[in-house]
Amino acid sequence: MPQSKHQQSMGSLRLMRYATLAVTAAIWFLAKFVRYAFPPLFEAFQASYGLSVATVGLVYTGLMTVYALLQFPSGMISDRFGSVQVITAGSIVAALGSLTLVFDAPAPLFVVAAVLVGAGTGAHKTVSIRVLSRVYPSRTGRVLGIFDTIGSYGGVGASAVVTLFLVVPPIARPLISRLPGEPWRGVFLLAGLFGILLAAAFAWLVPSQLAATDDPNATQDDDGRDPTVFDYLRQFSDLRFSAFILVTIFFSFAYNGAVAFLPLYLSETADFTTTTANILYSVLFALSIVQIVTGDISDRTGRLPILVVTLVVAAAALVALVVFASAGPLVLGSAVVALAVGSHGFRPVRGVYLVEILPEWIAAGGLGVVRTLLMGAGAVSPAIIGYVADVFNFRIAFVVLAASMAGAAALAAGLLLSERDTSTSVRGV
Repeated sequence: MPQSKHQQSMGSLRLMRYATLAVTAAIWFLAKFVRYAFPPLFEAFQASYGLSVATVGLVYTGLMTVYALLQFPSGMISDRFGSVQVITAGSIVAALGSLTLVFDAPAPLFVVAAVLVGAGTGAHKTVSIRVLSRVYPSRTGRVLGIFDTIGSYGGVGASAVVTLFLVVPPIARPLISRLPGEPWRGVFLLAGLFGILLAAAFAWLVPSQLAATDDPNATQDDDGRDPTVFDYLRQFSDLRFSAFILVTIFFSFAYNGAVAFLPLYLSETADFTTTTANILYSVLFALSIVQIVTGDISDRTGRLPILVVTLVVAAAALVALVVFASAGPLVLGSAVVALAVGSHGFRPVRGVYLVEILPEWIAAGGLGVVRTLLMGAGAVSPAIIGYVADVFNFRIAFVVLAASMAGAAALAAGLLLSERDTSTSVRGV
């Protein structure tokens, strides 16, 4: 009987952990869903608010900028006051931004709504990685792979739902007609309502899971101090830490540049039709499920070996896109598949490795600093690559991307080799 009660207790604990993963991943899916719902609705925003294309684009840039800038503050606040409070508050703020777009209002309120969405969604990813690494300490790689994969489909879901509301099927017209204003506003009504429900579910479920892993001194250093900005910046004095930050920056630059211009590259350089180029482009996102596999393998074999392998695969794929630009759909399609496998496979393992090399008491804020840097590199990449393509051509532009990805792979390999050299010398002593 006691054993049966123990098994029931373990089963209940396991179920609660799954529920924590599910609700955390659902919030991340919704965060990406709301952000990626904006671009397909640019034309609708112009018509509703009387804005130019440039103004709508500027508002979206503001949303993404606020999102990027919130990475570090959200992590630092989480280190001081707790992860649950930050994620719950962020989800509610994003939901309020979405609900603001449900009602017809002046253009300035549209700007406010976009800023709220950027701020609310910006509070989630950095802190969530820390939450999941504590709830699943021995399977963090696999769990972050699941988490990132679910989030990756937020953009796909946004495109599908926006299309549904813009081109309303006959069966749904009676329901859609009851919504205030234009039908597209229903997208944000759904997002806002689900955002509030998920925030409530997170606040109810997660504290009990974190309580089991809480260290009463986890948010303070050995002297009982709360973290300061200088504590986060001091990490960069560690050579291995700084080297890995360069790895993430080189990767982010290469990946975002490739994502921005791959369809155009395939059309202009490889002479593919627009349809073929777009099909291959969709493959780049559809294969994000590989994150679950690489995350799981990294739990068994270690982080750095998988990071090196995935970066080498991604770099080789970009080189192949340049060298075999005239080889046809089969060869270039294989290169796109390899790029998807390498790029998506790298990302969850990167998050786990960063959490593991950062001190416990500043893990969330430290991760926030890194995410701000890599997102900055990703943000400037399309502008730089576009300029290179204009001045030279797209093939030269992709040579730059391949060099950046190869640089990330070389640095990661150096970290792996130096780690093994260190461990070998220690065993020899």
